[in-house]
Amino acid sequence: MSPWFVDLLLLSCAINLPKTVHGAATTTFEELPTVKLSYGSFQGATVGDIVTFLGMPFATPPLGRLRFAPPELPIPFSGIRPATAFGAACLQPEEVFPANPGVNISFPGPVNKSEDCLFINVVKPVSIPAGKKLPVLFWIYGGGFEVGDTSLNPGNTVVERSIALNEPIIYVSANYRVNALGFLGGKEVKAAGIGNVGLRDQRFAMQWVQRNIALFGGDPTKVTIWGQSAGAASVGLQMLLNDGNPHGLFRAAFMESGSPIPLKDITAQQQSFDQLVSDTGCTGSFDKISCLRSIPSDKLRTVINAFPSVFSFSSLRFSWSPSIDGQFIVRDSQVSILKGLYAKVPFVTGDCDDEGTLFSFASLNITNNDEFLHYVQANYLTGINATQLAAVGNAYPDDITQGSPFDTGTANALTPEFKRIAAFQGDWIFQAPRRFFLQVASKTQPAFAYLFKRGKATPFLGSSHGSDLTEFYGSGDLPDFIGTDALVNFANTLNPTTPSNSASLLSMSGLEWKEWSSSARAPPMLTFLDPSPLLAITADTFRAEAMDLLISISLKLDGNN
Repeated sequence: MSPWFVDLLLLSCAINLPKTVHGAATTTFEELPTVKLSYGSFQGATVGDIVTFLGMPFATPPLGRLRFAPPELPIPFSGIRPATAFGAACLQPEEVFPANPGVNISFPGPVNKSEDCLFINVVKPVSIPAGKKLPVLFWIYGGGFEVGDTSLNPGNTVVERSIALNEPIIYVSANYRVNALGFLGGKEVKAAGIGNVGLRDQRFAMQWVQRNIALFGGDPTKVTIWGQSAGAASVGLQMLLNDGNPHGLFRAAFMESGSPIPLKDITAQQQSFDQLVSDTGCTGSFDKISCLRSIPSDKLRTVINAFPSVFSFSSLRFSWSPSIDGQFIVRDSQVSILKGLYAKVPFVTGDCDDEGTLFSFASLNITNNDEFLHYVQANYLTGINATQLAAVGNAYPDDITQGSPFDTGTANALTPEFKRIAAFQGDWIFQAPRRFFLQVASKTQPAFAYLFKRGKATPFLGSSHGSDLTEFYGSGDLPDFIGTDALVNFANTLNPTTPSNSASLLSMSGLEWKEWSSSARAPPMLTFLDPSPLLAITADTFRAEAMDLLISISLKLDGNN
């Protein structure tokens, strides 16, 4: 196993392991705070200057008839339940990362997994002045709509930093169903009206916040929804639901490496549905969904685990993902954006410079131009004509010096096409949708953009997908809280550079992070550079012609690709 993959694995562990408070190796529960909700009471824990309520159910366990079904209100109970540990993660496969041929590395994931997984967590300051209600950050985790769990990002570092800034916030995170259990597709699913239940879980948890967060000292009118990767794409989709009417569920949005993604009709996942039915032995059943609901969890998980992941050859062409189901989501995201049917709230959106590298290691067998063009068309751009395909090939040329990791010359060329594939995938899935959304929505509301370019020297990965997570969660060293400060500022003031005091590191940097629309020719981006804490304001004009081409192709595909 090469050292850089070991470093990547350790980075993943560092990002995902629960953080200790004030650097303590152990925690001491000084008191046990209690909250009484409409359906029952929970007892949390006080650790240092924060209070945590973990693992509270926000819905009925989605078991039996509720497997694949929209969430329902939690079951009332008597007495007081402990809320001192994260609840089980939703049922999910183990992610396997294809490093080099013959070498696989499993990313550390949640140990405790179950279908009974719809739990919510609240992290808050110990001291909240009487009569004051705090802004709320509502976190949606990523994981390619395949995996993920709230315990991987506990949130205590963000709340701690908000206290230090005298801009206290409350952090909320909630599990949502993933893979086939959260995003089952096919004509049978469409007929049953049970599409996109993972997104419905998120929405249901946001409604829980509206009903209950005041009991924790939070202000239900000051909620910012925040996510990374698939979580950021979920944030973007939440902005489009109900023709863009948020119904008071949130007043702002923050997206890391994800935007409102182009959507296919739910029937485009028919092949995956049929495979799931076949592998579970439900092919001969008259009611295939009822049969799937009867399959034991362990068997279902084994079957789901056999489907391609984001680290397989098909990469970011998901087996299970949000789709147009005709009820919950009624049109393609880009159509909604062009129609102006999105939430008119302030938002921040950004990407890492080398988003595509992490997802390109499984395609090392692609080594020439013809194979590259075939892969791009078959995997992502089915339906485009030869002229359009040739234009994509010209926009992403067969020149390793123009590939990703960008700005690394002839280095990192695992194969003649690796950097080229990484450049295309990063722009098609991440950069182009972000820029398209900014081009439209920045005209109707405050919008801020950032670019993360730290870690460029990391072999083959560069500034890879997910490498900015510690920037916004904070790693424990003061210079690494610049992103956290921007996030806390934004939750409080709806502007990432407007703190209520001068302790914000971003404010102290002297940079003016203006709205994206402040310059038509050179929209500004806050750019994180090496070495930390170096920052700059750069123009969001890189690869303009290439991304304009991708945007135009995506719009022509109209969600039916």
